[in-house]
Amino acid sequence: MTKFILLALTAAALAAPAFAGDPAAGEEAFKKCKACHSIIATDGTEIQKGGRTGPNLYGVIGRAIASDPDFSYGDSIAALGATGAVWDEASLAAYTANPADYLKTALGDDGAKSKMSFKLAAGGEDVAAYLASVAQ
Repeated sequence: MTKFILLALTAAALAAPAFAGDPAAGEEAFKKCKACHSIIATDGTEIQKGGRTGPNLYGVIGRAIASDPDFSYGDSIAALGATGAVWDEASLAAYTANPADYLKTALGDDGAKSKMSFKLAAGGEDVAAYLASVAQ
C-alpha cells in the first residue's frame, strides 16, 4: 500500500505544471522592461507606464505571437506569429532570456533575428507570471 501511495504522489507531482513564477517578484522585475514596454488595459487603464518601442504587454499571455495591431514586428517574430503560435508563460520567459536564440529554435532558422536586443537574464518566469496576473 505504501508503494501505491508513493507512486500516486509521484505521478501527481509529475502531472502538475512545472512552471511557477512569482507575480509580485515579476512586478518588480518589470521595471527593467518599462523602457520599451507598457501595460495598458483594453479600457485604457494604464497599469504600467512605459515606453512604446515594444508592444503593449497587456494580455500577452494567451495572445497570438506578434498580434498587437499597433506594433510593427520584425520579420522573424512575425513569421513565428504566422504559424499560429501563442504566448504562454514558459515561452515568454524563454523569449525574454534570449530573444534571438528563442526565435532561431522556434523557427528552426539560424538566421532568425529579434528587434528586442535586451536579455532578461533572470526573472523571466516572474515577469511572465506578473503579466498573466494583470490581465485576469
